[in-house]
Amino acid sequence: MRIDDRLGRPLRDLRVSVTDRCNFRCVYCMPREVFGRDFQFLERAELLTFEEMARLVRLFLGLGVEKIRITGGEPLVRRDLQRFVAMVAPLPGLKDLTLTTNGSLLARQAPQLAAAGLQRITVSLDSLDDPTFRRMNDADFPVERVLEGITAAERAGLAPIKVNMVVRRGVNESSVVPMARYFRDRGHILRFIEYMDVGHSNGWRLDDVVPAAEIVAAIDAEMPLEPVPPNYEGEVADRWRYRDGSGEVGVIASVSQPFCGSCTRARLSAEGALYTCLFAVKSTDLRAPLRDGADDAALSDRITAVWTARTDRYSELRSAATEALPKVEMSHIGG
Repeated sequence: MRIDDRLGRPLRDLRVSVTDRCNFRCVYCMPREVFGRDFQFLERAELLTFEEMARLVRLFLGLGVEKIRITGGEPLVRRDLQRFVAMVAPLPGLKDLTLTTNGSLLARQAPQLAAAGLQRITVSLDSLDDPTFRRMNDADFPVERVLEGITAAERAGLAPIKVNMVVRRGVNESSVVPMARYFRDRGHILRFIEYMDVGHSNGWRLDDVVPAAEIVAAIDAEMPLEPVPPNYEGEVADRWRYRDGSGEVGVIASVSQPFCGSCTRARLSAEGALYTCLFAVKSTDLRAPLRDGADDAALSDRITAVWTARTDRYSELRSAATEALPKVEMSHIGG
């Protein structure tokens, strides 16, 4: 089955946030001055159970979704996450099951996740320089332990491994070329992400954005690149491969080169709210009907009604007015 929104974009990808909590306080996502000791995260009873999440995932698959990405917060802080993976992995229609993590707990959990049926993994890592990385994660967490997690994931067969780096001017742009060099030599796919105005608490300014073209040019000057066609319709990263055949990098340019026209992603928050855009200001509650006894048909109809009414084009319409909107925080719906 295929359902399209008002701009003809099919529903193909679902990001499932399993928690709103994280053990990092990255300055572009969960700045400590907002998400401090007194911040009220969701109570356990507010979170969807794994059984509830798996049921919704099954319904989304029936509506054309093919790819599921498990996110957070930091998904690995949710206890027994491998149990949820095992519920989702065998569902009919699922072609790709992956997870995005900060890597802090990956060394211990990678074997369990792979055994449960997880196929791939993406690790967020913003610098190989330890002081820079600690400054960005604001949790005094060493880069070496994230690299240990990546090694553990590779050994567990969670490949190909992708590494995401958010680039912020004046903070870590000097890490772009060293990161490219390091991961090219290890065969992992590195993706650079322009610093985005997600949520309303990270102090985003356009001047802090390092455009994708500048990132590509910096790498190309040392390790020549050439463009590569997308793997599939709606792929968010522009792909570039090294001319010597040693691998590839990607750039996600939501600010300088918006890709709203091919966006096929929906997002389910940890408490069961359905969002149709990373920059959304409103959502649709799926938890209430789920817990009130709605049958599968009623839930599917609710999802269909939301998607077929969708007109989101935030990045294409970005302006001073839209930047000031009270958008949902990235930590709540997993980026």
